[in-house]
Amino acid sequence: MPAAERPPLTPPAPPPVDPRDAEDLALLVDAARAAGVIALRHFREDPETWEKDGGQGPVSEADLEVDRMLKAELGAARPDYGWLSEETDDSGARRKARLSAERVFICDPIDGTRAFLKGEETWGHALAVAQDGEVRAGVMFLPAREAMYGASRGGGATLNGAPLAPSSRTELTGADALVSAAGMRAERWKSGPPAVTRHFRASLCYRLCLVAQGRFDCSISVGGVWEWDAAAGDLILSEAGAAVSDARGERPRYNRPEPRLSGLIASAPGIHRAILDRLAPHD
Repeated sequence: MPAAERPPLTPPAPPPVDPRDAEDLALLVDAARAAGVIALRHFREDPETWEKDGGQGPVSEADLEVDRMLKAELGAARPDYGWLSEETDDSGARRKARLSAERVFICDPIDGTRAFLKGEETWGHALAVAQDGEVRAGVMFLPAREAMYGASRGGGATLNGAPLAPSSRTELTGADALVSAAGMRAERWKSGPPAVTRHFRASLCYRLCLVAQGRFDCSISVGGVWEWDAAAGDLILSEAGAAVSDARGERPRYNRPEPRLSGLIASAPGIHRAILDRLAPHD
């Protein structure tokens, strides 16, 4: 058939929305608000704090109290779901159970503990549900700011109910970038770091949400990233229309035996390729 006579191509139908995603999102929203009540009782009240083994940073009694509540409440609501949390041991039978579960909770009870302990407001509760390596529902709630970011697969991303969209930037030079000082070291880049304006927030999930919101053009994390720091923000980014990959340009996969990603690059769609092209080769 001549090209002029061919009917227009019909885009493939999107996969059906799983009603469990919206139900899980509602569950996560309620759980995040309950977590906020606990955390705010400790906020700016000098909670007991200590350093984790292996230089993994501080943890407080608030982190552990929130973790216990989330594990109990979410586990009671979805007893067949697996459990992965920064503050829960992930070894032996627990790891085996989450890897064999159809769906799994991936939670950071307090993302941005350093900010929390300093009395800053840029910390929150990052909660997600994943299935087959993909995040299906996720929230990031900042209780000190009453800011609830949320998304479900195919349902869009919102902040306090208002839809999110990333920036429209198409040039990497001059971009507003959320990146640590270590991430801008010369050896991380093929020809030196790009000419961006650097900003930082302690909570990785909050940084991802700020990119989804369009307040910053990109978030660049070139070291290892724990799944609990990234899962909720990954979905919020994707549903907002932002671009997200690991530092090698591959789509992150979740609920793996070793729950650690090879970096995380989130950006306006128009500069994602430029960031990846500039990065030094990544293991």
